[in-house]
Amino acid sequence: MNEQISSVERVRRALDEAHLQGRIEEFPASTRTTQDAAIAIGTSVGQIVKSLVFLAADGPVLALMSGSNQLDLTRLSALTGATIRKADADAVRAATSYAIGGVPPIGFPTAIPTFIDRDLLQYATVWAAAGTPRHVFAISAPNLVRITGGTVAELKAGKPYG
Repeated sequence: MNEQISSVERVRRALDEAHLQGRIEEFPASTRTTQDAAIAIGTSVGQIVKSLVFLAADGPVLALMSGSNQLDLTRLSALTGATIRKADADAVRAATSYAIGGVPPIGFPTAIPTFIDRDLLQYATVWAAAGTPRHVFAISAPNLVRITGGTVAELKAGKPYG
């Protein structure tokens, strides 16, 4: 339990440092999957931010995807200029200090290159994990881009390039 409190507190501090007054909400049921999160929050799956950690030649990279989209690894590889492979649970924790299912887009020990699914920008509000599988926070898409320093890109599988 202390680890969960500490994980949530790290997200809270990162939001404070970014001058955002975001409220972290806790749900009794897991918000680990995009469907679970959307149901618990009462929003669309597309408004749920999936934080996906991958490994590139120079280290970890983070893809923030709309919950309704699948990531095109070829596109992410082209953006990073490196071969991409999925990070296992140990690599995710080492890079982010969070466990899979609760990885937020912020609050990491060191900066991680971040790429943001362009489809998230269509929503006024998106919801991201806040350090545990039961904690989330709402944020505007422009603020998500700002606080992560992420590069907005076409990351969705099956969508035409360009």
